[in-house]
Amino acid sequence: MASAPKTPSLYARMQTHGTLTETPRDVADARFALPSTIHWMRALAILTTDQKLDFAAARTFYAKVQAHGLPERELNTVCEQLLFVLNQIAALQALASAPNKADVARTAIVAWYYGVYSAASAMTAAMDGSFQDNHTETARKWHERFPAKNLAMHPFADCLSSILPSIADAELAPVKARGQHHLVNTPSTAQEAWGCCAEYLSGTAKWERWNVEERVRETPAFKALAVTDFRKQDARNLRDAAYARRGIAFLHQASRYRGKANYRDAIFLAYGSSVPTQLSGFIDDLLTVLKAFAAMAGAYCSLRVGKAAWIDFVDDLDRKKAISVSPKDVW
Repeated sequence: MASAPKTPSLYARMQTHGTLTETPRDVADARFALPSTIHWMRALAILTTDQKLDFAAARTFYAKVQAHGLPERELNTVCEQLLFVLNQIAALQALASAPNKADVARTAIVAWYYGVYSAASAMTAAMDGSFQDNHTETARKWHERFPAKNLAMHPFADCLSSILPSIADAELAPVKARGQHHLVNTPSTAQEAWGCCAEYLSGTAKWERWNVEERVRETPAFKALAVTDFRKQDARNLRDAAYARRGIAFLHQASRYRGKANYRDAIFLAYGSSVPTQLSGFIDDLLTVLKAFAAMAGAYCSLRVGKAAWIDFVDDLDRKKAISVSPKDVW
């Protein structure tokens, strides 16, 4: 008796043959990709609530920050970036009302990321009048100016000064000590949420090592060795030197998170009959986390630009905003 033909499956085809940009090995494993996406954001939402991270708490955290009379162009940049943040918060609030969260999850992740990115850009502009014109430099600068100097609030404060395994493992130890919990499982307590965040930071370090290795392979120095891997000492020296120069912080994690949603792994957010149910509450978590990051950024910027400039900014936006979110809802 002939067996029944298999039901066509895009997921199975991709796992078997890959795509033009991914080998079969690189195609997202739905058993891990979707839960880890949902649970990292759930963990961050739990922790922002547990840490009571709001504008008032952030103002207290940054109480020693001194006002600095910013030139108009620098002040305008800070204000512009914070307006972008409010716009992304408004977008997430609108997306949260969508009946099927799978329809909007990918768009929501991108909105969340750009809200975080703009908030971080506002902070660096307020600190030293600089503005980076690409995501890599913004992540590096924010890392150097805030988490590396203990000027970021939890759960956004953890960072690694290097992805060199010996250094990263030592710096991950106190992070992992707060709690252990696998990203595949839903966190429900602060301890479990810390465990999820430790896993995501560790996973990002591994992902960054892969990226570094790919870039090292393209360098003239590596090609001059006439090797294909890092088994020889000279090749390892090149790789390890690049590892040592690469630190990571929250913005690097956020960029990785956005990259999976925006550039690859389409299969895990928009495919599968159970996905809409699994995404219940996801947009709300994105909104909670972005509001917390925005509160931190706004608090720092408010103290840095000074009371008069900050009040003028908030009152002006409150009067003339086109979006449905008032700055006074966040700051």
